[in-house]
Amino acid sequence: MASSRARGEQALATGLADLGAAALLIPAGSARDPDLAPFVGAAHLRESFVIVPLGGLPVLGFLSAMERGEAAATGLALVTPEVLGVDRLVADGAEPERLWAEVLERGLAFAGLTPSRVALAGHLGAGVVQAACARLLARGWSFTPGHDLVRRFRQPKTAEELVEIRRAANGTCAAFREVARRLASAEIAPNRELILEGAPLTVGSLRRTVARVLAEHGLEQPDGNIVAPAEEGAMPHSAGTDARTLLAGESLVVDLYPKGALFADCTRTFCVGSVPEPLARAHAAVAQALALAHAEVREGVRGWSLQEKVCAELSARGYETPITHPGTTRGYVHGLGHGVGYELHEAPSFRKHAGAEGVLGEGDVLTLEPGLYDLEGGWAVRLEDLVFLGPDGPENLTPMPYTLDPRAW
Repeated sequence: MASSRARGEQALATGLADLGAAALLIPAGSARDPDLAPFVGAAHLRESFVIVPLGGLPVLGFLSAMERGEAAATGLALVTPEVLGVDRLVADGAEPERLWAEVLERGLAFAGLTPSRVALAGHLGAGVVQAACARLLARGWSFTPGHDLVRRFRQPKTAEELVEIRRAANGTCAAFREVARRLASAEIAPNRELILEGAPLTVGSLRRTVARVLAEHGLEQPDGNIVAPAEEGAMPHSAGTDARTLLAGESLVVDLYPKGALFADCTRTFCVGSVPEPLARAHAAVAQALALAHAEVREGVRGWSLQEKVCAELSARGYETPITHPGTTRGYVHGLGHGVGYELHEAPSFRKHAGAEGVLGEGDVLTLEPGLYDLEGGWAVRLEDLVFLGPDGPENLTPMPYTLDPRAW
């Protein structure tokens, strides 16, 4: 995986040169910032920043002396609060924009930079960043967007990052197996309601099950999840209504995307009892489309090329797609996948006009998630796997059954 980090570093250096930028600057409110995290790892830091000079090594600045040990553990060259003059600024009552302007300029100087063009990334508050940059503009600095550079840098995953993604994927699989177990254990009442342990089985009950299992695996759900039955699942980003009781014969889309240090992402669709013919047919089509996508994943392929092939497969089966029916809300209505890492959606991109970040490469972690939706018919199917593109080819990190029947799990 060393080559993966080298690939990311080369992409960053090339991007800085193309922008005419002397460095990448990432101010952040904490080390959980997805732009900062790839540089500082598991360090527990609050207000901090990283500077990556073109052709040089990253420099970490931190604003609290209490975090000295955490900062040192990153192995980066450090700009300490003393060098940054933080205590003096705080004693002077410096407002946030002035404090950040001063510490960033001192940090840039520590990194050997003089006023020049800098690529800016990070997720520190926009108002504070704008005001701080306005002060630095008056001193000869200029800025250009740098978020895409960080996306390209972190697109290929290191061995340590892959370990964390595997951990999140394993917890995700455990949650799915428990969902399937509960669905399979449910009885079907005469009114089609699913009954478990003497009570109706609800969306909220399954969501609590998911939360418990993920917590047991040390994972959180910063973006929630999707447990969406029938017509709710037919609206792809509908989370599902907690109070809703699940029914036999309806689709249930479960999409889980928990996070440890990095994210995982996976979707399965269930149906308890007799499966309606349109749902069974759609499920078979989606499963075939997913198998086709898996077979096409390899280094050098564009994400959009995979999307085209899946669209052709589903169109041939009579379903609308974004290529045959742009803007459709019925049939296959979305992109095939996305990269996964410090953010739930990152590079590689599956968009048609994506540049270099649209090309799959060794070290990438990505989703494949074809789906079919029919709001009028009240059903949906989505199957999503998390895939690592390693030196020996693609590896499915979420190897679970695809069947609609939870009893087959």
